[in-house]
Amino acid sequence: MSPDALVEDIAHLLEVWVAGWSGCRGYEKRKEGRFPAALRADKTGDWEYFAHDPSDEEFAGLAAKTAESPARILTVLTNDVQRYKFLAEQHGLTVTSASQTMMIVDMETQDAEDPWLPDDDLELAVSESNGVHHAVVHSGEKVAASGRVLVVDGTAVFDKIVTEPDFQRRGLGTFIMKALAAQAYSHQVENGLLLASLDGQKLYSHLGWDVVGHVLMMSASGTEGSDLSGS
Repeated sequence: MSPDALVEDIAHLLEVWVAGWSGCRGYEKRKEGRFPAALRADKTGDWEYFAHDPSDEEFAGLAAKTAESPARILTVLTNDVQRYKFLAEQHGLTVTSASQTMMIVDMETQDAEDPWLPDDDLELAVSESNGVHHAVVHSGEKVAASGRVLVVDGTAVFDKIVTEPDFQRRGLGTFIMKALAAQAYSHQVENGLLLASLDGQKLYSHLGWDVVGHVLMMSASGTEGSDLSGS
């Protein structure tokens, strides 16, 4: 299925992304009604609920579940940001992050070959565990950049693409994405999917990725949690 066709079924895209993201991080998954949820055991120790454009009634139900614990998070994927900011306020939730986007790419447009490192002092290590492919660039004993990818239903879900501060502006973000894409091609894969921070959006747009929708994270406590795209 082409990315354009997939974007028409964003609710399915969100489910695929949650499955890949949870798989990359070892999170337990379940359904809250028709919506996916993940137990963020390493961060909040509680559930995070995910929904694409829920109705007012569905939002009210998810907001009530979220408000049962200060550590719970409700994340909405939408292109109607103001509507859900208003609904959040109506139901006593605070938006803690609104800068991330979901992005998609046709994997046929991405390099299938292992990339070359930009500097001789850098070394790539790749590995695979439980279907999750890892790529790490080392400079001596230091980690310079890293990332991982899990293929779910023909979609490569990329996660935690990180370049450490001392190694930024050396093309390592692009390198990690290419190294992970090369590993993803060991599977039947058609599309790539990820959640991007503001900084990441510039990189991924340059690599040919398109925005699917905006990501709003909200909670009853208003405590700002870690963005989904990062650590």
